[in-house]
Amino acid sequence: MSIFNEINRLVSYGIKTELIQNEDIIFTKNQLLLLLNLDGFENDEDSENLPEVNVNELENILSNILDYAVSKNLTGGDTVVYRDLFDARLMSVLVDRPSNIIKKFNGLYKKSPEEATDFFYKLSQDSDYIRRYRVCKDIKWISKTEYGNMDITINLSKPEKDPKAIAAAKLMKQAGYPKCLLCKENEGYAGRVNHPARENHRVIPVELAGEKWGFQYSPYVYYNEHCIVFNYEHSPMAITRKTFARLLDFTDRFPHYTIGSNADLPIVGGSILTHDHFQGGKYEFAMARAPIEKSFSVKGFEDVNCGIVHWPMSVIRISSEKKERLVEFADHVLKKWRAYTDEKAFIFAQTDGEAHNTLNPIARKRGNAFELDLVLRNNITTEEHPLGVYHPHAELHHIKKENIGLIEVMGLAILPGRLKTELADLNAALRSKKDISSDENLSKHARWCSELCKKYDFSSMSAEKCDSVLKEEVGHVFSKVLEHAGVYKCTAEGREAFMRFIKTL
Repeated sequence: MSIFNEINRLVSYGIKTELIQNEDIIFTKNQLLLLLNLDGFENDEDSENLPEVNVNELENILSNILDYAVSKNLTGGDTVVYRDLFDARLMSVLVDRPSNIIKKFNGLYKKSPEEATDFFYKLSQDSDYIRRYRVCKDIKWISKTEYGNMDITINLSKPEKDPKAIAAAKLMKQAGYPKCLLCKENEGYAGRVNHPARENHRVIPVELAGEKWGFQYSPYVYYNEHCIVFNYEHSPMAITRKTFARLLDFTDRFPHYTIGSNADLPIVGGSILTHDHFQGGKYEFAMARAPIEKSFSVKGFEDVNCGIVHWPMSVIRISSEKKERLVEFADHVLKKWRAYTDEKAFIFAQTDGEAHNTLNPIARKRGNAFELDLVLRNNITTEEHPLGVYHPHAELHHIKKENIGLIEVMGLAILPGRLKTELADLNAALRSKKDISSDENLSKHARWCSELCKKYDFSSMSAEKCDSVLKEEVGHVFSKVLEHAGVYKCTAEGREAFMRFIKTL
């Protein structure tokens, strides 16, 4: 491998993706030489020729350059953490300044909001902020459930921290800058072993409800055009009247996107409660396709369409062509729910001074109408369910133990990477009738597999058929996970309790 050829390949990639123009070639080469501690090219041919490359060659190009950088002790280490820090630095050479990107985005937005987001999403991938070659490793399928088709994913694109990096991070002084992974100060930040590099990351400022927010994409892309919209101020998650106004403002500006918020309490909230943010994208989630099972009207809000959604979680769907009316009614529901207690249904607004009720709001546009889904949440715990009464119970932890956040609420499962290997091993074990009760990795699935064996004759199945059955059954488990997270169950008793709350509105 010639490092000079790899530099030229990377520059050629920049031209191919239009990250840089022909006028930038010499400058870009010199910046890459600087990063690699090289004085110059060895001969004129190396400095002048650019080989043809395909976009899908980026992983190979960066891998070769990183191997060279590691051999010259330029990266600090050879683990994925150190390599990721250095390759973000390499890619930053190809990425334009924020002001120019914002200017182009705004120019395209005047033509079409969709053209603007298309440009920005492509840029976020071409810059390797979204690592396409990792995202494509995620395992995805659709499972049929009684609530419709649900999206199931096994996340393999988010790299696990390696032990050496974890040890190094413990020895580091806590910098406190940026304050968290969502702060505006991440744009262009070099990163460190306990904070990912963001040198190739860009943010588009947007105004929501009169406030400045930032629009970016998630580097892990759990679904198409998975975006994050964050408050420019480092303020904690809070579901308030303003939340609804901000979400509806966003859908007004970007009508081709869905946008929603995680809840603002532990257990039912997302992984980051310290910074107010939303998640959205150009994707129709299963919950958006779920029908209204019962319509109702509320005095004083007769102009707002209301209904209970046929969904395993407890969802009130409201719609109107007037944003202001939706904001008013959503705030009315929120205030009622925050204070609502129904001991018969085991719903308590608070215990020992700790608040339990909150909600997930999700906004979208349908034609000229604005639509909000309000998902009722409660984070109460008991001795029997220490992780949460309305959280996946212990019998489902073999598939999903983590918090049920916004994305899963909407019907897209994000399952742990361990399941890739475990499902493959279960496939072999079930077809060979192997006892897994004492298997260190598989015993957690023993009860589930025992139930499956009553439904299927695995010994006569092909590996492909068994794989298909297991995936379908994982989807059914995820459906139960959402049922557990629902405060009102999809039973006669559960719906009766749901209507008791509706009547208080």
